[in-house]
Amino acid sequence: MTEEEARAWVAMRMSVPRGTLMEQYVHCVLAGQASQNLISPSTLETIWARHIVDSAQLLGLATDVPGLWIDVGSGAGFPGMVIAIMSDRPVTLIEPRKRRAEFLRTTAEALGLSKQVTVLALRSQATDLAGSVISARAVAPLDALFDSCVHMARRSTVWVLPKGRHAAEEVAKADESWQGAFHVEPSITDPQSMIVVARNVRRR
Repeated sequence: MTEEEARAWVAMRMSVPRGTLMEQYVHCVLAGQASQNLISPSTLETIWARHIVDSAQLLGLATDVPGLWIDVGSGAGFPGMVIAIMSDRPVTLIEPRKRRAEFLRTTAEALGLSKQVTVLALRSQATDLAGSVISARAVAPLDALFDSCVHMARRSTVWVLPKGRHAAEEVAKADESWQGAFHVEPSITDPQSMIVVARNVRRR
């Protein structure tokens, strides 16, 4: 997906006010990049395809589950901040690195999302939240991610987890210790990258 295609994809799915907000968010990320490494420098010129659309596509995989969206290891806010901009649902961003968490708080305030977005500067193991949706992008292998986050999930919780090109291998490894309903969706930004969607995750 090219940057032009990515921008068009977003424009087709968002109102003008939300589209403007997304533009402002991209500006915040690029401005913040000057003081800390928010995203890989190699993706700066492809931020709309590699980060915005790559995050936004996750919303469509959990539209049937209303309620709190928990994003683990949010970093610069992908995918959690994108989900908040695209929807009205409450979003909690969990980011243990203090500077990243401060960036997320400042950005939420600048975008007028402080009432919708909560930022927690701690590790996921330290939370007592329960989410309707849990996302995590490039945080940890599936089995380790489930181990650190399963206490935040209910039986009805949907996990939406971008996993690149090794999703099938990670699912197979996690299946040794975890059970649930798992399936893999192709990413629209890269046909060779996959997204793991899981429900009713629990230990064997």
